[in-house]
Amino acid sequence: MSPPHSGFACGDSPRRAERVPGPSRPHAVGRPPDGQAIVYCDGALGTTNGKTAHGLLRRSERYVIVAVVDRDHAGADAGEVFDGRPIGVPVCANVQEAIENSRRHGRPATHLVVGLAPDGGRLSARAREDIKSAIRLRLHVDCGLHDFLGDDPELSALAARHGVVLRDVRRTPPRGELHSFTGKIEQVTCLKVAVLGTDSAVGKRTTAWKLVDGLRAAGVSAELVGTGQTAWLQGARYSLMLDSLVSDFMAGEIEHAVFSAFNDLHPEVIVIEGQGSLMNPAYPGGYEILAAGRPDVVVLQHAPARKEYDGFPGYPIHPIKTQIAALQLVSGRPVIAITINHEGLNDAQRIEACRELRERTGLPVCDVLLDGPDVLVAAVRPHLRKTIPVCR
Repeated sequence: MSPPHSGFACGDSPRRAERVPGPSRPHAVGRPPDGQAIVYCDGALGTTNGKTAHGLLRRSERYVIVAVVDRDHAGADAGEVFDGRPIGVPVCANVQEAIENSRRHGRPATHLVVGLAPDGGRLSARAREDIKSAIRLRLHVDCGLHDFLGDDPELSALAARHGVVLRDVRRTPPRGELHSFTGKIEQVTCLKVAVLGTDSAVGKRTTAWKLVDGLRAAGVSAELVGTGQTAWLQGARYSLMLDSLVSDFMAGEIEHAVFSAFNDLHPEVIVIEGQGSLMNPAYPGGYEILAAGRPDVVVLQHAPARKEYDGFPGYPIHPIKTQIAALQLVSGRPVIAITINHEGLNDAQRIEACRELRERTGLPVCDVLLDGPDVLVAAVRPHLRKTIPVCR
């Protein structure tokens, strides 16, 4: 296994059911990947429940992605299913087929990564059987669900028998290793940007990465602080699993991750990935990020075609101006741009949605996935190396 990684990191010595301890030092830039991975996304590719798989297919510094398992789309190119454009990663009907395909193309798989992100983070019976097949075929298994593979006696025994490692990414460190809030966040003098959203599974992490990449391309040093399992699986050097933490330690772990990124690397900008949304009835993530991460500015990710919170019919999404007002009231800092998720929109509708949002909010609006991050970088640049006024 790889050397220690930031956030909830992997240890030097593999264990049969490995805990992902953390937080620790970042991995060296340019380190080799952990292995060649099959992404398991059966029944979810192209849906919000497949967002972990989508993230890995768009970006992965931890693995070389060689195939996806989803029997509903077998034979397709994975990119065409969820993004409408090929990326050269085949979709296979099962794990055995994916292994054989990877071998034929000279990239034999070493890992199965669970790319599912269902509501509640639970492992289905069908997925459990497929994971058992992967273990028997001697693949290491990395999983970011709330059901820990290492706590399953049958899976643990099977992994030991076949000499493979199970990594439960969402398993938190012992409480004695967790951090409480101290106020050291005030020593972080670089610009802190929080990418928050109007809903869960709306594209916050993708936008955060695009902003980091855009800033770096513009000559501005930037680092991402990931707050969920997908960012860690993608290779984020500073990460925490916000939705697995005991509430008393959420603020301290956010502060510690942001402070560590600043203290170790001294970037000009730290971009903090959001979780859920401030007003989501099931996943009201964002309060701790605002309170403990103390961002200087906020970027708001929004899906204009959504009318109700994802997975919760009957719960209408609050108007975007209400959401902006709430964010600014809680944080005391400005929302400086809106980025959109174009799901459910054709190109003409997407362009019109951006125009309409600009008129309603007076903010710059863009679709970073299709149009790139230039508009977003331009919105951030004026705030570099200056004190951000408190919103009243």
